[in-house]
Amino acid sequence: MTKKEIENRIRELKSDYMRIQADLEKLDSVGGNTANAERQLADMEQELADLNKQLDAME
Repeated sequence: MTKKEIENRIRELKSDYMRIQADLEKLDSVGGNTANAERQLADMEQELADLNKQLDAME
């Protein structure tokens, strides 16, 4: 991936993360099943960490 592609992917993930986090809060407030949303957030956190490492290695 190029630096630009990594930066774009990080922006996409951050946007998706905020959306899913809001959905998770709504689910939690009504007593819904939050396991899937929690798993998605954990996966995104890991991908963000990996992308940030790649970005740091490029600089």
